Amino acid sequence: MLTGRWAVCRFPHTPTLDSVAGRFETWLAGGKAAAKPQVDTDGVAAEPDRHPGQRYDLPERGAGSVSGMGRRLLGLLVDCVVAALLTSPFAHVDLANRATNYWSLLTWFVITVAGTAFFGRTPGMVLVGVRVARMDGRPTLGLWRAAVRAVLVALIVPAVIWDADHRGLHDKAIGTIVLTAR
Repeated sequence: MLTGRWAVCRFPHTPTLDSVAGRFETWLAGGKAAAKPQVDTDGVAAEPDRHPGQRYDLPERGAGSVSGMGRRLLGLLVDCVVAALLTSPFAHVDLANRATNYWSLLTWFVITVAGTAFFGRTPGMVLVGVRVARMDGRPTLGLWRAAVRAVLVALIVPAVIWDADHRGLHDKAIGTIVLTAR
C-alpha cells in the first residue's frame, strides 16, 4: 500500500498487449511516426492512417506524395534496360558464361548510385516521375547512402518488404522515402 505523497498519485492505465504492440509498430516505423502514438493517453485507439505518408504529413496525391509500387518497379525496369543497352556493345552476353552478365549489374549500380546520390533520381525514375528523398529533409542522399540503398535493392528482399507508408527496408535503413515528383 502506498503511503504519504504517493498515496494520492494516480498512475496511468496499465498497458495492454494491444497498446504495447501498437507502440512497438510505431517505433519500427521510425521517423516522425515514433512521436505520434497510435493509442491516446486515455487508452482509446487513435485514428489509423488513411493513405501512405500521412504520418509524415505528405499529401495523398500529386507531387510530394508517396510513390506507388507500380511506378517504382517500372523505373527500376527502365534502369535495368538502360544498363543492359549500355553494356551490350562491350560485353558479349553468353548464357553459359554468367560472369559477362555482371557488367550490366555493375552499370546499373553506377547509374543508380550516381543518380540518387547527386540528383535523387535515376533515368528510370525521371521517366516515371519519382524521386528519392531523405526523411530529414536534406537535399541530396550522398554517396554512402546511395551505395547502401543500391546494394539493398540489388539484394531484392529488403526492397520487397515494406510498411504502410510504402517504405521498404532499404529505405528505412538509410532514412529515405520515394516520392512522386510530378
